[in-house]
Amino acid sequence: MQIIVDLAKCQDHGQCAIAAPAVFRMDDEGRLVHDAHPDDAQRAAVEEAADVCPVQAILIKD
Repeated sequence: MQIIVDLAKCQDHGQCAIAAPAVFRMDDEGRLVHDAHPDDAQRAAVEEAADVCPVQAILIKD
């Protein structure tokens, strides 16, 4: 699984970090940092993170 975040769309709301904290987090400056190739065991959490993103900036590729 590959995660692509459109950083031009991302507004750093952090909803993804709440939904999938093992994959997404906010850095010390409040910007999104993510694991672009998480383990497939994280799929459900990543799908939830993509669903809750207010600007739909997260794309999941297999």
